Amino acid sequence: MTDLLRIRNLTVDFDGLPAVDRIDLSVAPGEVVGIVGESGSGKSVTMLAVMGLVDAPGKVRADEIRFDGIDLLAASARERRRIIGKDMSMVFQDALTSLNPSYTVGFQVAEVLKQHRGLRGAALRARVVELFEQVEIPAAKARLDAYPHQLSGGMNQRVMIAMAIACDPKLLIADEPTTALDVTIQAQIMRLLLRLQQERGMALILISHDLAVVSEVAQRVAVMYAGEIIETGAVPGLFETPHHPYTEALLKAIPENNLGARRLAALPGVVPGRDDRPAGCLFEPRCAYAVDACRVARPALLPVELAASPVSPVSPVSPVSPVSPVSPVSHMPHASPGTVRCIKPLNTAGGSPA
Repeated sequence: MTDLLRIRNLTVDFDGLPAVDRIDLSVAPGEVVGIVGESGSGKSVTMLAVMGLVDAPGKVRADEIRFDGIDLLAASARERRRIIGKDMSMVFQDALTSLNPSYTVGFQVAEVLKQHRGLRGAALRARVVELFEQVEIPAAKARLDAYPHQLSGGMNQRVMIAMAIACDPKLLIADEPTTALDVTIQAQIMRLLLRLQQERGMALILISHDLAVVSEVAQRVAVMYAGEIIETGAVPGLFETPHHPYTEALLKAIPENNLGARRLAALPGVVPGRDDRPAGCLFEPRCAYAVDACRVARPALLPVELAASPVSPVSPVSPVSPVSPVSPVSHMPHASPGTVRCIKPLNTAGGSPA
């Protein structure tokens, strides 16, 4: 299947320091891909770079960023404006601050339709009402003239989703779409996004630090650490059998995997900063499996079958309990089990990460 989005060797620097480094990622039409990692790992910056929304002093470099057959690196500003917001759109973090407080929510959604669809007058207003109904905003017509501060967080997020799907995008990027919402509203928003994705057949990239949510929604997952993708894999396989030591440690820290324990499993140390990155593997200072070779060279992202452990060729791995045994998404078959920078060994003197 031809990739809808293909990213190769993407790097984003701020003042010469890397925020995102050597990113390779692809998304197929209609696929749901989760991007997970700690705050500051580069999830949002990666997608902002794809959207062309990284402001100075940020500098974006890549071997390839191709969307629907179009080379975005070579595209003119006019071509990008035609694509962004229409064929590729994004739901940003924190809907209240993403919406303009000086304009009604109906006006802001209408602007997208005027720009990309050329709608005006009664047809424009009717389409905005229809979109509000599709994202389950009650009393949709009455909400057109409301300002963001007059709506709840959940309602503002629905407005942002309506704006993002207004032109029937082929790819929707949802950046932490449940931030600052209570648990009940979070579940409603995720169900809404999944329903829209399935009804419209669009691809969805879900950026999140919530592994439980991603395990229930995504078909494939990319795990980020310190600005790098360190592992990708299909769901539920990645959650059942993580290959990279960081992925293993991340899953062990999930409360559901610590039932009966006195304390949650924790990972010692801190994430390296942009100006104090190790010469070798970025995870080496915190890795229980690290050996001298890990301090020398930074491993490349390779297919799992070609990757190596710190001490031996590819080794089998012990399973970690999945976050959720039931997923509402039908998982897409993949020829490869995924990619990884390093495979944790089965048995080492270092034992498992704490």
